[in-house]
Amino acid sequence: MTASSPTFALDLMQAWRAALANDAQLASARSQLQATRERVPQARAGLLPSVNATAAINPQSVDTNVGPTRDFTARTYAIQLSYPLFRMQNVESFEQSKLQVAAGEAQYAQASQDLVLRVSQAYFDVLAAQDNLDTLQAQMRAISEQLAAAKRNFEVGTATVTDQQEAQARYDLASAQEIAARNDLEIKRAALAQLIGQPVGELDVLRPGLTLEGPQPARETDWTQNARDNNLLVQQQRVASEIAKREIDRQRYGHYPTVDVVGALQRAENTAYNFVGIRSNAAVIGLQLSVPIYAGGGIDARVREAAASHERSLSDLENARRQAEQGARQAYLGLNSGLAQVRALEAAERSSRLALDSNLLGYQVGVRINIDVLNAQQQLFSTQRDLAKARYDALLNGLRLKSTAGALGEPDVAQVNALLAPPQPKPAEGATTTPAPAPATQPAPQSMPSKPPVPAPAVPPTTGRRVEKR
Repeated sequence: MTASSPTFALDLMQAWRAALANDAQLASARSQLQATRERVPQARAGLLPSVNATAAINPQSVDTNVGPTRDFTARTYAIQLSYPLFRMQNVESFEQSKLQVAAGEAQYAQASQDLVLRVSQAYFDVLAAQDNLDTLQAQMRAISEQLAAAKRNFEVGTATVTDQQEAQARYDLASAQEIAARNDLEIKRAALAQLIGQPVGELDVLRPGLTLEGPQPARETDWTQNARDNNLLVQQQRVASEIAKREIDRQRYGHYPTVDVVGALQRAENTAYNFVGIRSNAAVIGLQLSVPIYAGGGIDARVREAAASHERSLSDLENARRQAEQGARQAYLGLNSGLAQVRALEAAERSSRLALDSNLLGYQVGVRINIDVLNAQQQLFSTQRDLAKARYDALLNGLRLKSTAGALGEPDVAQVNALLAPPQPKPAEGATTTPAPAPATQPAPQSMPSKPPVPAPAVPPTTGRRVEKR
């Protein structure tokens, strides 16, 4: 790509749609669902008639003591029909196949939700790694300025060599950290590229001035109850327990008789010893009854096995409900604590900026030394980096919370994507840089004098029957 070619940053929605087309795990789940759907016509075949055609040609050679060897040919053609009238095991297998498809669809929906989380995690991992690198580079520029000032002051006799050495040590440390940060950024980009199936360049970043809000509904019990009812793993286990329950009946039906309609059309052609050709046609139709009398106890054993499997499936269902409830609680608490951390870091960023300004002024008038300025710079940069990471974690916890309720999908990706914007141009190499405030450290909307930004929900409100506000 030439320097004049336009470049466009990738946003979260584009990354997710690319992953839909290229992710190997989702493709595997999609193929598995297609395979599972074929179980319905397979089971339905056990309720429909079957027709078979056969043909046989039997050459014969007869050698007698009263004449020469004779060669004869017998030909038989037949069509058989079998139509099950009463086979309860086949009926139960058909019902089980429909439940298996329902479980497969829930499994595919789970894979789709998992893709949203994986893409979002990888996307924000890249942003966090980029923030870390940008912070270190800005820190190096600020340290470089301070190092140059220390050298000038040392030359005129207003500072000691210690100030210069401290600044140089900080610069060397930041340089080593920058090398590691570049490597980490490339690793994170490669992970995202693996998901979306294309190279990753610039990404859209969080818009300035965002104020994240908490989950709606706000009560923890609403989310935990909804997770117990609608979590996709719970849905899969619920269907699995119903399949296991029907398996008990299917095995018990092994004691039941079966009734089939059977019919056949047959034509036979034979050449007899007396050279007279014999041809016969036969048509048969009737009912065939089969009554199981004794199977060595195998049927009863299979019934007991199915009953034990059903009990196990009920335990698995309860375990899935508890795990879903715990997952919802963990995501809910993580989201709320993350939002509190964001607010605390916003205050810390403002305080760190004031502290840096004070130390710079104190250094200029001679009441602060170089190490005080360096420490204040590092504190501000670290706070800005931690604040951005806390926002990413809050958004991810909001998506995880929706996933525990089985409600995560494209609308949620779109809502998070609406919080992003193309990145701002980076300062040129060698440009002097004063640490700038983090993009979202503006006061809360109610304290802004004019047209505050609309608060952005950290987790989109759930609609429909997923979560009921009480």
